[in-house]
Amino acid sequence: MSLWTAQDAVAATGGRAQGDWSVDGVSIDTRTLQSGDLFVALKAARDGHDFVAQALAAGAGAALVSRVPDGLDDDAPLLIVDDVLEGLEALGRAARARCGGRVVAVTGSVGKTSTKEMLRTVLSAQGRTHAAVASYNNHWGVPLTLARMPADSEFAVIEIGMNHPGEIAPLAVQARPHVALITNVAAVHIEAFESIDGIAREKAAIFQGLEAGGIAISNGDLETAPIVSSAAAEQGAQLASFGEGARNDCRLLDVSLQDKQTIGTALIGSQKLSFTINAPGRHFAQNAVAVLAVVQALGIDLAKAAGDLAQWTPPAGRGMREIIRIDPERDDQTLELIDDAFNASPTSMKASLEVLAAAKPKDGLGQTAKGRRVAVLGDMLELGGAEGVLHAGLADLPFLSEIDIIHCVGPRMQNLWQRLPAGQRGRCADSADELLDELSQLIDAGDVVLIKGSKGIKVSKIVDGIRKLGHGGATQSK
Repeated sequence: MSLWTAQDAVAATGGRAQGDWSVDGVSIDTRTLQSGDLFVALKAARDGHDFVAQALAAGAGAALVSRVPDGLDDDAPLLIVDDVLEGLEALGRAARARCGGRVVAVTGSVGKTSTKEMLRTVLSAQGRTHAAVASYNNHWGVPLTLARMPADSEFAVIEIGMNHPGEIAPLAVQARPHVALITNVAAVHIEAFESIDGIAREKAAIFQGLEAGGIAISNGDLETAPIVSSAAAEQGAQLASFGEGARNDCRLLDVSLQDKQTIGTALIGSQKLSFTINAPGRHFAQNAVAVLAVVQALGIDLAKAAGDLAQWTPPAGRGMREIIRIDPERDDQTLELIDDAFNASPTSMKASLEVLAAAKPKDGLGQTAKGRRVAVLGDMLELGGAEGVLHAGLADLPFLSEIDIIHCVGPRMQNLWQRLPAGQRGRCADSADELLDELSQLIDAGDVVLIKGSKGIKVSKIVDGIRKLGHGGATQSK
């Protein structure tokens, strides 16, 4: 069964079809386009219309355009609309309308992508599940995810993000979730808001999209919890809370961080459940309780979901752990890399550093004979006027003393470096590029190395540099 026929797409968008075509997917990028996709010619850094001919030559089944690009055959398969983004949104709304499955929308300052992927894992074991790829959570990512949703999906998980006020509500209205989850409210993108309360109000706007009788789920331990609960009440939604506090409907009772695992116990309603996550992190345990709260709201098998959490592992750039061979001539010269280079906030930085503090280096492998816990920390961006204090405040984390050496990247992270004891101070660099030529001196076999920073500070370059040391000798950590 095709995802979209020309006739269905015209009905959804009010556009005009050229040719009688059908497509099996939707793509906005010729680099990842699959044969049979509908290519959507969005205008971003470049005009997608310039790539329509290339997309069709690569096997696209049709293209969504607002004008006929030059150089196409007269019978080129097209869907012509007044505005391409509005056309994509119309496809998304139509896909949502024809789907009889239950939809979960996820937002939060931190943890939304990991939680979305946890939900994909546990829901896929209980029905046909559609979920956003990567972090497709913005004004084009949400309608794209919806437009890709098969009509026979039993569950869908839609991630919704924001950088500025007013972004979440219209996306939530497109998604029309039966369950809306807020993982957390923290000082992320705070420069665009007056206060953390403003961030809470924006996150709570996800409830405006809830279907009648929908369920709102949020972290009840936060200081901003009253703002969120009031927003749920305004929408007539049933509110369920999760967290560690006794008043929460779904509680994390116990959590133990192992070197490679997190073992937790949760009370979901009246049901006590144990779960294991194959990655260390208290934040992963908290996300797991949120996932189980969603499962309870959907009325499906809680015990199975708790067991299936063990099938989830963090994606690249979000805490994924790898064993890296750093000497191409010797298989025993390895370190463990924790790749968390995709984003950073004070909340997520604390979580990642706690994971590193619990890690177990290996002695007797490297030149120093003793394995170390090493952190390479890049700037946390979009924190507004409090950025200096928030970076310096990382020095007060109680478990920071367990980390042997900390390298700092970026002008903001210098605030932390200046507060570190001399023995913990590593390199302090303005950019990631400055450290690339020094990697072999900064790390050693037996080390556990955390790379963490906001995407814009590009500490992902250091991740790539470490991986290249062994010339392809990287394997995922078990």
